[in-house]
Amino acid sequence: MNAVVETRGLCKQYGSALRVNHLDLTVPEGAIYGFLGPNGAGKSTTLKLLLGLARPTAGEIAVFGRPMGPRTRMETLRQGGSLIESPSYYGHLTGAENLHIVQTLRGAPERDIGEVLRIVRLDGQKGKRTAHYSLGMKQRLAAALLGFPRLLILDEPTNGLDPAGIQEMRELIRSLPGRFGMTVVVSSHLLSEIDQMADHVGIIREGRLVFQDTLSALHARSCPRLALRTTDNAGAARLLGENRVPCTLEDGWLTLPLLSDADAASLSRFLAAHRVDLLRMEERQKSLEDLFLELTGREESL
Repeated sequence: MNAVVETRGLCKQYGSALRVNHLDLTVPEGAIYGFLGPNGAGKSTTLKLLLGLARPTAGEIAVFGRPMGPRTRMETLRQGGSLIESPSYYGHLTGAENLHIVQTLRGAPERDIGEVLRIVRLDGQKGKRTAHYSLGMKQRLAAALLGFPRLLILDEPTNGLDPAGIQEMRELIRSLPGRFGMTVVVSSHLLSEIDQMADHVGIIREGRLVFQDTLSALHARSCPRLALRTTDNAGAARLLGENRVPCTLEDGWLTLPLLSDADAASLSRFLAAHRVDLLRMEERQKSLEDLFLELTGREESL
């Protein structure tokens, strides 16, 4: 699968603070790439680097297979759209008038204005001044969609939306690759949001990429395990190892792959036959939230 965005060793330093630390991102074509991390992890800084709004301290960026640089930046960005931080509009103009300004600057067809307003369900509000829009309506205005870009970059797009607006935004983002062939990069500090939108995930912590793969691969890391506590955990671990049953000993518990009821009963009898009594046996499974906290650090604020 072709990569729409690739970075290699990408760094951004402000003073003594390295906000983006040797980042290697790969965003496949046609993907919805969820860019996750706690507040302050470096997500917005990374997205600004991808858009040429900030200059890298070190490293390389390639978009659509071409290196991002001063000479190629404008040509590359014509094929992209973005919504970074809070959207700004002229409050004394209507939604359609604001979009007309963006359409002119981008050189997009004028017919796109009506289409975009229909897509984000604001065609009934196009004559209303944006000073009277709620924050959610401003975000849904989505000037980033004008020209129907090949790459769409959205920074925390559900911020400020009510539950109904959040659901609408999710549905819209999920539909974009199939309807328009777009590749979408969407950042969030909320795992639950990305879990309902994305098919690929990158997780960043203190500027470093700590996980990058498909969403299904992240789910696979939360696979269920069997936890045992016995009268002799060390002896039980040795017996299991001798019989090629993989297990780990941690915090007074033995963990091993999930067994069927029949195999669990056989295991109990096997340990008892070797004078190791089984005190407890329980099934455990890490939630995605637990995995996210482990990857990003439990001390971090969500």
